[in-house]
Amino acid sequence: MPKPVPGTVVIVNDENFDQEVIRSEIPVVVDFYADWCAPCRATEPLMRELSEHWVGRVKFAKVIVDESSAVTQSYGIHSIPAYLFLDQGKEKGREIGPVEAGEFRTILKKYFEFA
Repeated sequence: MPKPVPGTVVIVNDENFDQEVIRSEIPVVVDFYADWCAPCRATEPLMRELSEHWVGRVKFAKVIVDESSAVTQSYGIHSIPAYLFLDQGKEKGREIGPVEAGEFRTILKKYFEFA
């Protein structure tokens, strides 16, 4: 599997979730996403922008729910968009529903002390 490019959103699935998210050396924001979800598509540019801004400090990962049912079910995700905030494999918090840019920055600071 190719290495992710710094400043990009990494696509994760049932097979690589453990490696990319749980074992990540830096905190991870996991975006539970589907192409058919308009609010998910609307926040995609924000996720890319944040991944570039926080490169090396926070990893941004996307789970396509229709292709990763095990991960989606294991975290009890029933509504999207949904965002999980994990640090050293442990969930620090979650947000359900669309989030605006300014609000997302505030949420990052809430869950990740250094943000």
